Amino acid sequence: MSLYVKQLNPHACRSYLVGREGSEEVILVDPVLDHLDDYQELLDQESLNLTRVIDTHTHADHISGAAALKDMHDCSYLMHEAAPAQCAETRVGDGDTLELLGTAVGILHTPGHTKDSICLVFPQWVFTGDALFLDDGGAGRDDLPGGDPGEHWESLRTLEGLPEELMVLPAHDYRERQPSSLKRQKTTNPHLKPRTRQEFVQYLEDLRLGPADWMKDVLKANYACARDPKAAWIPVDTPACEVKGTMDTGVNEIQVATITVPELKARLKAGQDPVLLDVREEYELDGELGHLDGIVHIPIGHLAHRLEELEQVGQREVVTVCRSGARAHTAAQILRQAGFPRVSVLEGGMVAWKLQWP
Repeated sequence: MSLYVKQLNPHACRSYLVGREGSEEVILVDPVLDHLDDYQELLDQESLNLTRVIDTHTHADHISGAAALKDMHDCSYLMHEAAPAQCAETRVGDGDTLELLGTAVGILHTPGHTKDSICLVFPQWVFTGDALFLDDGGAGRDDLPGGDPGEHWESLRTLEGLPEELMVLPAHDYRERQPSSLKRQKTTNPHLKPRTRQEFVQYLEDLRLGPADWMKDVLKANYACARDPKAAWIPVDTPACEVKGTMDTGVNEIQVATITVPELKARLKAGQDPVLLDVREEYELDGELGHLDGIVHIPIGHLAHRLEELEQVGQREVVTVCRSGARAHTAAQILRQAGFPRVSVLEGGMVAWKLQWP
């Protein structure tokens, strides 16, 4: 009798029911509290017996349904041994093997997005949680509490060593991407692009937005094994766990213009006076790359909520600046969506400026 898997949720958070043909026994991976009634209706309709719930990590964008399901069905609740939620009584570590539905399932500890992230390796699938998404979705962000880009790099090296025919089943997908093989992900997923550890860390540092305050509240609710869907306020349909998450829908698709270092230098020399918006963190301004004179400083993670500080810009051009251009590109997209008419990205950021105008 073969195993089967069903994705149960209608939105970005993915929950999977796994069962065996001809058996009533099933498990749920990454259940969402808001869909508790839907899960129960399915279990009743198909006369299924829920024996285990699993969270691949502590979630920051929704309240887990695992604690409530454990209470309702008297089933086992499994997480990594480092997970803060004490209601998860079954703990696993890296390299453990579980007997699930009559099948040996491997456990990989894959920190990076969170300290307690695990992947479940079935004979035909790998449930990757937020350690790896699909295609251009990359993976879960590493700027939440407990996140570590260096550890994530190491976790991805572990995933790359798995059989390439395994189907990747992530805990999130925000753009209706379809599950595909690990082999495909090695060619389509930017997180699996060959990089050194240092290059990968810098790649993520250049994209980081900073967590939204509401995500910290959701983490606290999951630490406490909340059973109340209103334990934390959660916005609808926000790609919060992606690397460039917590932005409004559509921002990632906005096309923006670029300006080269020589072009910006010429405009400044000609007295055209564009607004220079530096979106790096405070500590970076006094680092080895320095900063341009007369900048407006708003870190990228705060920009969407501090746009009123740029109201005086009017029709003036805004040039967004960061270390190498990635965060500045996101900033320009945010400004364009907010209605700023003239926005450009400093191509190559302060790295290019330093190289060409030391």
